[in-house]
Amino acid sequence: MSEDRSDGEGGATYQWVRGELLNRLTDGTYVLDSRLPSQRELAEEFNVSRDTVQKVLRELAGEGWITSRQGSGTRVIRGQSPISSPGGRSVSLEELMDEAFQKPEVTLDVYTLSSETLAFQIHRQDEQIRLKRPKLQRIALRMLLPAKNLTGRQYPKAVDDKDDAAVWERHLDTMRRSTDAIQEKLQGLKAEGYVPSVDLEIRYVNLQPTQKVYLVNGTAMLSAPYVPVMRPIYLVAHDKHVEAFDVLGVGAPLTYDVKDDHEHSPASQRVANHRKWFDAMWELLARAEHHRP
Repeated sequence: MSEDRSDGEGGATYQWVRGELLNRLTDGTYVLDSRLPSQRELAEEFNVSRDTVQKVLRELAGEGWITSRQGSGTRVIRGQSPISSPGGRSVSLEELMDEAFQKPEVTLDVYTLSSETLAFQIHRQDEQIRLKRPKLQRIALRMLLPAKNLTGRQYPKAVDDKDDAAVWERHLDTMRRSTDAIQEKLQGLKAEGYVPSVDLEIRYVNLQPTQKVYLVNGTAMLSAPYVPVMRPIYLVAHDKHVEAFDVLGVGAPLTYDVKDDHEHSPASQRVANHRKWFDAMWELLARAEHHRP
């Protein structure tokens, strides 16, 4: 049996494998109705134990990404949804991010529950920037996240109160890993000379997001409601599943609006109003934390 890849932190290997598989589910590597490699093949590829792979697959099945049947393998039942708009254009999140990162300057204002989806997108753009070396001069990212000591939390929240602290800590761990990964990628691009200017700021607000919002280059807005669900959540540190109230995050269907030449058109107004809303949240309600969340 192979040795688990680990950095010594509890659950680090598990989270790494989960992140890699989610990347593939959202970037089209594993398309809808396709079959995943076997547990043995995944364990060998990631250099981890089959037990770790099994735990990750159980989690992804609980989130509705995959389904497994004895003798027939693991099949993909949910992928990254196309983004729809009132104008009828249907594209993927990856295509819109690719389009944004082709410009000399990229500005992103993001309000999200954990930043997990954004981490996947930044990871993907990091690879493309290093490969294609576009004439990208500046990346400016502002992230709004829920505070660590969020009050009045409805999700993620364990049904049984005795498990709730562990469920919230699992969420905070996902948020930490995602924000750390984003900072590592962006600062690495700056340090290695791929992008001359990188501005990254993270603030926290004592509000529970009911939607994720991406404001892209000042002209486009992506948004998606967080749809509450009840599902089993796997607590890797306790090696057990617990029932919890949660929301659909990665892979949630997005809608988008793009400013046009008409200042008072519905799309232009929606983008402008959300920019004012984000700026007000950022300046009046959010605060920086100089320690990890």
